[in-house]
Amino acid sequence: MERCITTEKHPIKLWLRDIDEDTLTQARNLASLPFIHSHIAIMADAHVGFGMPIGGVAATRDVVIPNAVGVDIGCGVCAVRTSLTEVPRETLKAVLGAIRLAVPTGFSHHRRKQDARLMPASAKGSDVDSLPIVSREFDNALSQIGTLGGGNHFIEIQQADDRHIWIMIHSGSRNIGYRVANHYNDLAIEINRKKGGASVIERELAFLPLDTAVASRYLQEMRYCVEFARANRRVMMERIEDILQRYCAPVSFAEPVDVAHNYAALENHFGREVLVHRKGATRAGRGETGIIPGSQGTASYIVRGLGNEESFSSCSHGAGRRLGRKQAQRQLDLKAEIARLEERHILHAIRGRRDLEEAAGAYKDIEAVMANQRDLVEIVTRLQPLAVVKG
Repeated sequence: MERCITTEKHPIKLWLRDIDEDTLTQARNLASLPFIHSHIAIMADAHVGFGMPIGGVAATRDVVIPNAVGVDIGCGVCAVRTSLTEVPRETLKAVLGAIRLAVPTGFSHHRRKQDARLMPASAKGSDVDSLPIVSREFDNALSQIGTLGGGNHFIEIQQADDRHIWIMIHSGSRNIGYRVANHYNDLAIEINRKKGGASVIERELAFLPLDTAVASRYLQEMRYCVEFARANRRVMMERIEDILQRYCAPVSFAEPVDVAHNYAALENHFGREVLVHRKGATRAGRGETGIIPGSQGTASYIVRGLGNEESFSSCSHGAGRRLGRKQAQRQLDLKAEIARLEERHILHAIRGRRDLEEAAGAYKDIEAVMANQRDLVEIVTRLQPLAVVKG
């Protein structure tokens, strides 16, 4: 539930109490900026990021902050309900093996370029050829569409409370989004340096004035990356559906639910049109369907937004990290993390100490996160993991 810090230029409204000092410092840095609209909102899964906390929402007047969107532009989650109500364990193992062959993970790409028709042709009416970084990276992206990536990206086979089997994919815009993000953050640093903006550069919050051509290009390229990330998830989902059809036929699939959680969009809040930056935050407008995944081995949720204006109609994008990646590798007990998964008969991706960075123990308790945002969303469906493919 919401609490408020009022010591900065703008209030900070938080949906968690166990915020660490580094994350709180980043929230304070944002709240001190003159172009922030109303307040900063920090979601229940918040943890430290580059410049802005992951799990942060910031509405700005007249500027865009590339680091408040992040490097994985358009990263999000896609989920599909199937007609299946059970999959035998041995069949599930075969399905996982087929998924690993069909969907490259980590730094791997497809060996052959994919059909260009799978790529989004445009975003918000912008022609691909008018977007300099997208145009430069387009050819490389043809081998990346339909790939999972690494880090906290995953594919899960899950089972809902009504027994129906779901497919869930968490992935983003791959290298094309990374290139766009870094290019425009570098330009923002250059522009801010010329105007004497050392403090925002030091705090990794360099910005672009919206009335400039460079900001317009960033927004167009950002929107393309959001559409690319959505197309990326769609391609993977269709290939996984084909695999399930092969091993479990007959099976039918509901329309996918797909939500992004790294982007900026013009919205009206508190009587003004502003640019809402969501970095690791999901839009939760009244009646909107959202997805909040847990960590490896814990529940995920399909939710319905309540349209709470105090959060800029937003909610968490997941459980949120409790431990940094290296910290998790040092501190977590490998045998205990594996036992936690195997006790629940989950086909998992923990093999060695390096994998502990994505163990459940590295993340916050998803049940506590959900309890802290009861005023932001209502739960529609609870999903328990059966099998996991990790990036």
